[in-house]
Amino acid sequence: MSVALLALLAAPAFASGVIDNVNGIAVDANGRVVHFGALLIDDEGKVAQLIPGRYQEPPRKKPKKGESWPKGLDYKLDAGGKTLIPGLIDAHGHVMGYGLSLITLDLSDTRSLAEAQAKIRAYAQAETGRKWIIGTGWNQEQWGLGRFPTAAELDAAVSDIPVWLERVDGHAGWANSAAIRAAGVTAASKAPAGGRIEMAGGRPAGIFVDQAMDLVTKVVPPPAPKDRDIALEKAQQALLRQGITAIADMGTSIADWQAFRRSADRGALRVRIMSYAAGLDNMVLIAGPEPTPWLYDDHLRMGGLKLVLDGALGSRGAWLKADYADAPGQRGLSMIPATSLRNMMSRAAMDNFQIAVHAIGDAANSELLDAIQELSETYKGDRRWRVEHAQIVDPAELPRFEQFGIVASMQPVHEASDWRMATARMGAARLRGAYAWKSMLDHRVPLAFGSDVPVESPNPFPGIAVAMTREDAKGDPVGGWMPEQRVSFEAALDGFTRQAAFAGFAEKRFGSLIPGQRADFLLIDRDISLARPADIRTTQVMETWIGGKRVFMKGK
Repeated sequence: MSVALLALLAAPAFASGVIDNVNGIAVDANGRVVHFGALLIDDEGKVAQLIPGRYQEPPRKKPKKGESWPKGLDYKLDAGGKTLIPGLIDAHGHVMGYGLSLITLDLSDTRSLAEAQAKIRAYAQAETGRKWIIGTGWNQEQWGLGRFPTAAELDAAVSDIPVWLERVDGHAGWANSAAIRAAGVTAASKAPAGGRIEMAGGRPAGIFVDQAMDLVTKVVPPPAPKDRDIALEKAQQALLRQGITAIADMGTSIADWQAFRRSADRGALRVRIMSYAAGLDNMVLIAGPEPTPWLYDDHLRMGGLKLVLDGALGSRGAWLKADYADAPGQRGLSMIPATSLRNMMSRAAMDNFQIAVHAIGDAANSELLDAIQELSETYKGDRRWRVEHAQIVDPAELPRFEQFGIVASMQPVHEASDWRMATARMGAARLRGAYAWKSMLDHRVPLAFGSDVPVESPNPFPGIAVAMTREDAKGDPVGGWMPEQRVSFEAALDGFTRQAAFAGFAEKRFGSLIPGQRADFLLIDRDISLARPADIRTTQVMETWIGGKRVFMKGK
């Protein structure tokens, strides 16, 4: 180990230094790619300078009488020509949901119902003594099932204790018979507004969609604080390993916030969290009369409100203007009445909270655009209204995003996972405004990219590749699905850095490696500006740095 590296490891939390001999790639204030050879970091953990070539030690002048010698750098790291890029930002994720998925039953890797049943059965046998089995990640589309699974099929794996498993998108839950009984759900039970109970033979079939999930979750034991602490640490380790240095947490509860604060109080919160409250009650309880200040050296802030207007395509909960092509008579679910939506948004806007609203279907996006238009007449200034997902938009309404200064918060990996299913749900003719990244850019709409973790992997490199190709991991469809919506490498990197920070009112603090911003960056194993998209997918993060301090090193 070099002397320079030993000095680095011994450096205090904030120390001035230089990362030299890098293939530096960043984005400037206009989103254009810039290149540099060394990164100079000041003693506050901020970017002092991007140096075009190698770092040259400035000559040290002998001090005048009564003055001390000028302070030199605390450390110097020769990166050996590795590629250095800004820390990547996930503009839409669920931090605690991701962490809990890492410590509970995860079905996201199962490829059939039988495989899922076997994994559930094995988990129950290994975790004896549990009063409930909780899990996530199932996807009937991935199983090729062509329908939802049933309570009876879950009973075949575990029948003696309640089992509750959330679908990969979090918009449906699968319960066994014991869980249905524990929840008191019967053939006479009615789904709440914005929800649906799947029925079979006049009885609950085991699937609860969107708001109907509450019928079961109200009796599911919540995670204990110590479990949340473990989950948060697991989530951070995984995010840092994959190059995520900041994330917008969409739907923060008071229990989540307390876990974030406990971690930060211990000095263990490394990932920067831009928090959006799960509904008005959590917003007021956590932040009070206005957004919180940035806390813990720009590691945590609650700046906004998260609302959910409709469901997801996979569970046919996305709210559409016309019937689902594969389910005549169904148009999805509107989860917030029009007047209530405007009242909730107004309540947050009057106290200067940013508003982020989940809208997937074309009807949901249209309704949200109408609400934003109305509220924009009252609430002026830089609001940065956020539309989360914006998956299916009527092409005629795309100009409205620019008109009202809306941020489109979109997840490229959803397109790769969904294109076959979206075609089945909607029919090709209704998809001209689907996952329309290039159209958003053409309309000068800020485009912030994320993953929706744990719905998808938080790994941003497949997200960059998908944004550039519209192809999935197998290279399908060749040439990309709706290839006219592909974006350039520069736009993809911008979406995961500068624009993701802008979406959270954080662009002056981190995101682009502009001098004065926090020195959050990655050292990676390849030049992603030159690599083929298929090779970008497999990029390995060698080191992750936050605030000028290394927080992850591969193999250590």
